[in-house]
Amino acid sequence: MKKFKYILPFILGFSLFSCTKLDISPTNIIQDGDIFGSEAGINSYMARIYSEMPIEDFRYSPNYLFNHFWVLQVPSSMSGEALCREVGGAKNESTSTDFGDTWSDLYTVIRECNYFLENIKNYQKNYTEATVNKYKGEAYFVRAFTYYALVKRYGGVPLVTRVLNYPAESIDDVDIARASEEDTWKRVGADYDSAIALLPATSQVGRANKYAAYALKARAMVHAGSIAKYNTNSFIVGGIRLCGMSADLAKEFYTQAYNAALAVDAGGYALYMNEWAAGDKTAQYTNYKNLFTKPSSSEAIFVKQYSYPESVHGYDAYNVPAQYKGANGYSSETNPTLNFVEMFDGIPKDANGHVDVYNTDGTYKMYDSTMQFFANAEPRLRATVILPNDQFKGTACQIWRGIYTGTATSSIARLIPENSTVKYENSSYASLLVTSSSGSQTAYTLHDGTKMNPAGAAGVFYGDNTCAMSGFTIRKWLNESMPQEEVLENRSVQPWLEMRYAEVLLIRAEAAAELATLGVADYLNDGYTSIDKIRTRAGADLLTGAEKASADAFISAVRKERRKELAFENKVWWDLKRWRVIATEQSNTRWRTLMPFYADRAGKWFFDARYDERGNTFTFDTRWYYQELPGAAITTSTKVVQNSGY
Repeated sequence: MKKFKYILPFILGFSLFSCTKLDISPTNIIQDGDIFGSEAGINSYMARIYSEMPIEDFRYSPNYLFNHFWVLQVPSSMSGEALCREVGGAKNESTSTDFGDTWSDLYTVIRECNYFLENIKNYQKNYTEATVNKYKGEAYFVRAFTYYALVKRYGGVPLVTRVLNYPAESIDDVDIARASEEDTWKRVGADYDSAIALLPATSQVGRANKYAAYALKARAMVHAGSIAKYNTNSFIVGGIRLCGMSADLAKEFYTQAYNAALAVDAGGYALYMNEWAAGDKTAQYTNYKNLFTKPSSSEAIFVKQYSYPESVHGYDAYNVPAQYKGANGYSSETNPTLNFVEMFDGIPKDANGHVDVYNTDGTYKMYDSTMQFFANAEPRLRATVILPNDQFKGTACQIWRGIYTGTATSSIARLIPENSTVKYENSSYASLLVTSSSGSQTAYTLHDGTKMNPAGAAGVFYGDNTCAMSGFTIRKWLNESMPQEEVLENRSVQPWLEMRYAEVLLIRAEAAAELATLGVADYLNDGYTSIDKIRTRAGADLLTGAEKASADAFISAVRKERRKELAFENKVWWDLKRWRVIATEQSNTRWRTLMPFYADRAGKWFFDARYDERGNTFTFDTRWYYQELPGAAITTSTKVVQNSGY
């Protein structure tokens, strides 16, 4: 049996579901009747497969895969969104860990879905047709979601739509070869269609309904459209194209994506704007920040919920600024890059789109406060990123790199050359700077007699990565009301919004733009409206004439909007891969940071825009567009072949 572990997992471990009780007597062996003979049993089964869905949430890491008990290496550290103290260069998702591998884990879920679909028919007389359809729809929904997780990683995979029974069946019957990538994407779409046909229009939070299936089908189909249009890789074995698809399929997939996204509107979903007010940046900031705590809002379409102590995560413990960390000492894992921050409207920028923090003579511009520089930034930025010295938990989050002690009150020259990665402590201006290697710092006495920590309470500390390494830390998803004594590993319970209405609007816009490049311009106005709805909620500028001047210009605008709106939701990395742009973006790339300094004599602040002083570079290997299959998937099969290049 071990030989076929990757595709033949058994249905075990129902007792692990402590939060869902089975209305049956304890037995050593759970029989089908115990599971399918009561709604309590079926709900327990469904709870299991929902819990095993490959949702890339708070507990997902490219290094440790799904549902790991701690996550310190996040997808945003691979996409350019953020620096991460554990990631020093570009990488791919791990093929396997001590806790398993993606391939085996996902085929376990698929088997459980198949097992349910085959066996529920034997008990359907016990329930109404609507009840049976709901459960079957959920099984198709989970299977579609799982095949999507496989195909976006590996291309074509074995399509298993029934329970395989070895040794009752021959080895040849259960050893299934990889299907083409085209057929795998079509299987995802077909399973979502089955779910749509069977699921009810509404459901409790955390379970699928018809419109969640529409939304997630839209996500999968726009991804498939991107592969058809932009992929240049081709891997053919035995006449079957395992990786890559004909460009002729792009129109079909984008059309399916657009139609599925449009259908979501019938579910009554809308952008969360309960706290929003026109012209009020504070209200717009508060509205956007709070939407991620609302699992039952109009925007939430499919949500993964947590509950202490049964189901928890550690997002706050790992990502809270050092100033607010709990007793375990973790903090500031996710540090947004300056490259990311520069995407947002309302920040002073030069002709190259970089922050404008230097005078024409190369000296620093001076500010009364660090937040003065961001005064006109779109509110969505403040709601996503903790800016230097902005408010968090009712206090200023003290983010700065050091104190300038020179006598100059203006015309302060650049501390390091423009393209340098040198630490300030090793620069020619080191004698004029007071910095700190860690949070354990000695307060510096300013010229007026007051005291100031050299690097604030949140950093940047040059010898300690548990701080605001980029000059920023993340705000999105953090629980601002969480008491500091509770900021501990596996104590957080905020929900994960796997699919929300903003993403649906972005899919509509992207599909509309891509179809226009393929000769179908019917949906462009709807695409423009979709983006402007998101920008209005964000407090950002509406689409310009230049952004609507051509379909290609609009595609660029949509992609930028996705990167801003969906930042730190573990989707941008996959976007960059499906658009086939990450190899260009990460071609010996160093990410940029923004270092605040306080000028003692001037009593003002200045910023130094620089490369990450750790000197890390990121270079994406084009093989990673299709990931390596885990070794067990190859060694335990005579028919499953490895992707090209591995």
